[in-house]
Amino acid sequence: MRNVLTLALLIPHLVIGPPVALASAADEHTRLALILQQLQRVDTLSHEAKASAAVPNERYAFDYPRFARDLEHLRQGITDYLHPSRAQPRDPVELSGDYRRESPEALP
Repeated sequence: MRNVLTLALLIPHLVIGPPVALASAADEHTRLALILQQLQRVDTLSHEAKASAAVPNERYAFDYPRFARDLEHLRQGITDYLHPSRAQPRDPVELSGDYRRESPEALP
C-alpha cells in the first residue's frame, strides 16, 4: 500500500517535471538571444556616439574602447553559454565599469 501511494505521488512529478524544465531552458535561451541582439544595438549606438563625440579637449571623456571590450566580454560569455564548447565553465573576466577617461591635455 505504501509503495502504491509513493508511486501515485511520484508519477505527476515525473510527467510534469521535465516539460516544465525544458520550457524554462528554451525560454532562457530565447531571452539570452534577445540580450545578444540588444547588445549589438548598444554597440552600434556606442559607435555612433563615439563618432559624434564633439570636444576632444574636455577634461573627462567617455572611454569607448574600454566600453567596447566590456560589451565584447558580455557577448562572448552569453555566446559561450548558449553554445558551450566544453563541459567546464571558464574563468569569468571582470568588467571594468569605469568609462570616464581623463584627458592629459586638460589637466592644470
